[in-house]
Order: sequence, then structure tokens, then C-alpha cells
Amino acid sequence: MAINVLVNGALGRMGSLSCEAIEADSDLKLVARSDKGDDLASLVTEHKADVVVDFTVASVSLENARLIVEAGARPVIGTSGFTAEQVDKVSSLCAERSVGGIIAPNFSISAVLMMKFAAAASKYMPDCEIIEYHHPGKEDSPSGTALKTAELVAAGREVTPKVRKDKEIIPGSRGAELNSVRIHALRLPGVIANQEVVFGGLDQTLTIKSDCLSREAFMPGVCLSCKKVMGLDKLVYGLENIL
Repeated sequence: MAINVLVNGALGRMGSLSCEAIEADSDLKLVARSDKGDDLASLVTEHKADVVVDFTVASVSLENARLIVEAGARPVIGTSGFTAEQVDKVSSLCAERSVGGIIAPNFSISAVLMMKFAAAASKYMPDCEIIEYHHPGKEDSPSGTALKTAELVAAGREVTPKVRKDKEIIPGSRGAELNSVRIHALRLPGVIANQEVVFGGLDQTLTIKSDCLSREAFMPGVCLSCKKVMGLDKLVYGLENIL
């Protein structure tokens, strides 16, 4: 039996592509589309949605998650800009009802593999910087993918790099810093979503890079999440946890 999926944020670019991908997948059934101004909870109930894919904005996505879970569906959230505190809140919502959920900073398979390989490399090359490139319309900086990568790199290290005393002639020129990982966010036309993780060691460097050439690159991950979330009884953060 096909999994009933509702797409919230269906009028946006990621939402509309998700609708097309779900309709093309024989294991999934697109039962409804919703967007700003719609009664999300009522639509979930009316169409008996098993899963709700949410591609909206961070300012409303937490409330959307609450409505989705309380209406009896499973959230698959691709909205960017979730903080650690918000992830914890969604996790608590899912735990209260023993329902599965997924928040994915990135639905690209190549990006998830990049993060996994970066985490493995950090054990041997702890000195690392991240350069992430996105389109100018992206609301948050740095990206959720960059933040997740920095967390994974820090967790994989056996040695923490020495504190650097850089002198910035222009404040911010060395980028932001999380867990002793520098992050540089670029916002340029012509870019969808790219990221480089650059490691430095004695007379050598290692660069792990993911390039998404169009938003269609995210669709296999969206469809996979809609299927995998049905077997979960809690929230997972990151696509790597279901691959």
C-alpha cells in the first residue's frame, strides 16, 4: 500500500519539485498540497496523510511540526535554519507520541556522504575549514549543512586544533567559528548548493566537495525519507541516519 504524503510549502520551488517526485514514485501517493494560509492540521486529517513534507520557512516550521505530529502524521522537514533548541523541541514532540520524524539539513546523497567522509577524515587531520556556497535567496548563514558538518568534524576528532590568534584587518574576514572549525558562507547567483570541507596537514591538504547542480538533486533523499520515516518511532536529525 502506498504511503500517503502531504507536501506543505507546495507552491515553493522545493515544494513543487517534491510534489512531482512523490507523484512519480510508485511507493508514495501525493494526497494533498498546502501552503501559506491553509489549515494544515485539517488537511492532514481530511486526507489521512501518513507523512507531511515541510518546505516552508524557519519562522513557522516549528509550529508546523507541532501541528503535523498532533494531527497524527510524521514530519519530514527540509526547512533550513533550524536551531539545536528547535530540533530538541521537535524531538520531544515526536517522543511524546512515539512517532517518527526526520529533519534533514540536506537531502542530497552526495552532501550526506561528504559529511560522513569529513567526519572520518577529522580523526587524522583535525585542522579543517568549511566553504559553503548557496544562492542569494537562502535565508540563513551559515547553512544547516555547514553547521552539521562542523559538528560531525568536531565529534570525529581525537585532537582539537590549537587556538589560532589571527589578526583580522577586516572583522569577519576569517569567517564564523563553530567547534574550532571556520565556516565561510558565500551567496552568489548561479549557485544552488555546494560545499567544500578543506583539511590541512603537514605538506598536504584534503578537499571533500559536494556540488548540487539543480534542486532535483534533493528529490531522491526526500522520497527516501518519506519511506524510512514510517519505520521510526522518534525524530532523527540528518539524512545520514537513515541511509
